[in-house]
Amino acid sequence: MWRIARDSQVLDLNASYAYVLWCRDFAGTSGVATVDGEVVGFVTGYRRPKQPATLMVWQVAVDEQFRGRGIASRMLDALPEGLDRPVSSLETTITPDNTGSIRLFSGFAESRGTQLLREPAFDSSLFPDGHEPELLFRIGPLG
Repeated sequence: MWRIARDSQVLDLNASYAYVLWCRDFAGTSGVATVDGEVVGFVTGYRRPKQPATLMVWQVAVDEQFRGRGIASRMLDALPEGLDRPVSSLETTITPDNTGSIRLFSGFAESRGTQLLREPAFDSSLFPDGHEPELLFRIGPLG
């Protein structure tokens, strides 16, 4: 997962240790895609602590050589279905220039025939490293 995130050149790269912890602590709300036993993509998410019916998707990535095959869409589609308790909505944040993620999550909402709300989430002034602003995408209701 760390290698795929690093090589994406789009995602914020977390420490490799963070991905190991994520797999341990949030395995029930995350997933990987494999081809011939090799991890080629991942999606990480968690239930919002004060809104456990909302699934927050943190990162979605697919190895460059496997992009364009619908792997990200299939991982995202499978995520809510594989949970031990259903969720009523899905959230993520996306920078305004990340057209791939905007298409992915817009397509997710469209394929489910549900609402997609976009609103400011985090202004760039909150980030000390010149990070772009993040827009909140809220999708639901899911059913």
